[in-house]
Amino acid sequence: MSESAVVYRSNIDIERVKGPLRRAHVPAHDDPIFFGVHSGIAEHYGVDPDVLEPHTTTIDYLVAAAAG
Repeated sequence: MSESAVVYRSNIDIERVKGPLRRAHVPAHDDPIFFGVHSGIAEHYGVDPDVLEPHTTTIDYLVAAAAG
């Protein structure tokens, strides 16, 4: 295999639902996963925690992936 060959291309669809809430369709999951804000992150961005249900943030997923 040449060094420039594409080994894997991720096929992901992301939809904005409302405000910071995103619905993502990712491989290996039949149901979508949701990204949003929670706790201190919601406070930092001025998102009222009583308006939107808290969800894991994209940065949480990145940290988890990098730590693995």
